Amino acid sequence: MDKASIHEAIEKLKAEKKRKFSQSYDLIINLRGVDIKTNPLDFFLTLPFPKAKKPKIAAFVAQELGEQAEKFCDLVLREADFEKYDSKAQKKLAQSYDYFISQSNLMPKVAQVFGKSLGTKGKMPNPKIGCVVPPNANLEPLVKRLQSSIKLSAKKSTNLQCFVGKEGMPDEQVIENILSVYSSVIKQLPLDQQNIKGVCLKLTMSKPVII
Repeated sequence: MDKASIHEAIEKLKAEKKRKFSQSYDLIINLRGVDIKTNPLDFFLTLPFPKAKKPKIAAFVAQELGEQAEKFCDLVLREADFEKYDSKAQKKLAQSYDYFISQSNLMPKVAQVFGKSLGTKGKMPNPKIGCVVPPNANLEPLVKRLQSSIKLSAKKSTNLQCFVGKEGMPDEQVIENILSVYSSVIKQLPLDQQNIKGVCLKLTMSKPVII
């Protein structure tokens, strides 16, 4: 896969019927020769060019990080607030926010109170992407990184699908995001490119186009 083949796929998608909203570009990578039951793929990566829409971030913090969280996050939850969230409110919380950050010394309580509601949505504060932080953390770089981060997961089927751009983004930025995802996936596979069966690109409402 090279820049020319990706650009050709983008041009084909641009010729599709126009929609009344800005569609997303999704990359689909089909795998082969990978036992995802034994070795499921589940990792985060940072795109070279961020998503057009900033993700909504909530933070579970104590006094040490309260001021930073107020400045950089969309919602701040202190331990005293936890009791306000019954199962219905927790479900709405999980649906409303993309990422959750937690101060490390609050994680046991966060897991106890919110574990079921956030866990089923895959939104518990995740140390793999740096969302479990010490009380003296600097939240600004973490929040900036989350704005460009995506999750790739293959636990039940042998394909990966993820966001790589939006209509209106320069083609070169979409291409760079695609190449970044592709190279990151290869590094996670036991036989590198030999485990790639095929790669497609699609818009939200289009059929996939082979790259």
